Amino acid sequence: MSTTDGRLAVVVLVSGSGSNLQALIDAAASPASRFCITGVISNRPGALGLQRAVAAGIPTRVVDHTLFPDRHSFDAALAEAIDGFSPGLVVLAGFMRILTSDFVGRYAGRMLNIHPSLLPEFQGLHTHRRALEAGVREHGASVHFVTDELDGGPVIAQVRVAVKTGDDEASLAGRVLSREHELLPQVVDWFASDRVALRDGRAWLDGKALQEPVECCA
Repeated sequence: MSTTDGRLAVVVLVSGSGSNLQALIDAAASPASRFCITGVISNRPGALGLQRAVAAGIPTRVVDHTLFPDRHSFDAALAEAIDGFSPGLVVLAGFMRILTSDFVGRYAGRMLNIHPSLLPEFQGLHTHRRALEAGVREHGASVHFVTDELDGGPVIAQVRVAVKTGDDEASLAGRVLSREHELLPQVVDWFASDRVALRDGRAWLDGKALQEPVECCA
């Protein structure tokens, strides 16, 4: 869906501090932005990301997962909250819930996630720790379409960072996060410009199926 000024309406889901949300808020504030954030939803009432949204004048909702007996009832309430904002795109920006197949299908082709690894490496949690334990020389982040497979949807774009001698989990995470703040707004802008799409289970950019993720924000 588009807003009255023609920009793509985006809803962002957060569970924590919302630093990637802030990157999107900052990008959307540009007069040249092709998208705007019409709502922010969290499953945690105390999430800092909600405060960031309020400070930017963006409506918020809380759908507390602890108040629901199962994933399906939570997802139904979450979908109702999302649809209340009539978005053209849903962005998971540090949203720490596993979603049901029905929910994912509802937003197929218009839901993106940012994940702190070079997918398909290190799907799931504790990516920075696992990267260090594996001894990789490069690490990074990926933006992908959300599908039934956890962190397994088609990857659109990635950023890479070198793993440095002496890195610990915190130092590596910090460098990756700073690049995430460049990556996510870029891909959302591509989507808002109709440059990115999900077709036949593959990510497309500028009318061509991607054979591999785009290296972004060099």
